[in-house]
Amino acid sequence: DICSTPLATTALGPNGYGATGPSAVARDPAVDCFYVYPTVSADSGLNSDLVPGREERLMVEAQFARFASVCRPFVPVYRQMTVAAVAAAATGADVSAAGLAAFADVRNAWRHYLKRRNGGRPFVLVGHSQGALMVQQLIAREIEGDPALAKRMKLAIIPGYNVFVPVGRRVGGTFKRTPLCARPGGTNCIVTWASFREKNAPPPGALFGYADQPGMTVACVNPARFGATGWVPLDSYWFTRSTLPVPGGPIDWSSEGKPPTPYVRTDGLASGRCVNQGARGYLSIRTNTDPRDKRTDRIGGEVGLFGMFLPGWGMHLADMALAQGDLLRAVGAIGAAERKK
Repeated sequence: DICSTPLATTALGPNGYGATGPSAVARDPAVDCFYVYPTVSADSGLNSDLVPGREERLMVEAQFARFASVCRPFVPVYRQMTVAAVAAAATGADVSAAGLAAFADVRNAWRHYLKRRNGGRPFVLVGHSQGALMVQQLIAREIEGDPALAKRMKLAIIPGYNVFVPVGRRVGGTFKRTPLCARPGGTNCIVTWASFREKNAPPPGALFGYADQPGMTVACVNPARFGATGWVPLDSYWFTRSTLPVPGGPIDWSSEGKPPTPYVRTDGLASGRCVNQGARGYLSIRTNTDPRDKRTDRIGGEVGLFGMFLPGWGMHLADMALAQGDLLRAVGAIGAAERKK
């Protein structure tokens, strides 16, 4: 069970490496988390099989396993649209049938969870990229129309796929009844963002962060402080053994040498600020560099392809890593509030 496997993690602060320890698993959490993982399958064809490979396991580990410390985790395997399907869609191919098959699996898993596992408990939905799209459809088709069920949905965390709202509003567009979170501690609301570096705003026509519908913008809720409009430090968890390309080359995480564990936690190395300018809506990311700081001055997240980084994707690969610590605290606070009821 990936979500109950301790993840060795080292704190990385301005003075270098600090304490090392495993991630925790809550004994009796008061809230459930239902997570749908992003596009990661390297299976052939447009849909994956139902046998999770190494890529699915690593993604669930990196993005979601730590949520077991604050909620009871559920992670359905689904016949997702594969990396090959995304490539086919980029060339104009019709992958709608593959998308319907993927959502059918997620919907069936959701209904099974509600019938056999939920027992009337409050829940949080989590998804990234394709997983965020799947969660969007769950909310729109299965949850918004059921007031009692919508009340039990304490939070939906869905970065990495555009959520549309009318300019200047918190609801409408993608969701008819479920608003964006507007304040710290807010519940029954949506947290969503697409990460782009501070000096690399999404260009017109970008896959993420740019609305293609008149009168709409892409929603952004700062995951570190819901409703904030200024810069907020981010509590991040990074997988240090990644082999994915990074602008500027591989990251030297600390001047002290290589990380002692596969994961490091950096609190305040990066900050985020929501930006909405007409059709644009995104989380601007700034790295807080300091020549006296032993930490790296660089973080990754861009999607590399054929020696290039795709400008319309921003820091898509880092969406969840950038604010994972902040998200854990938000879900933990929900669980604490539920226990007091």
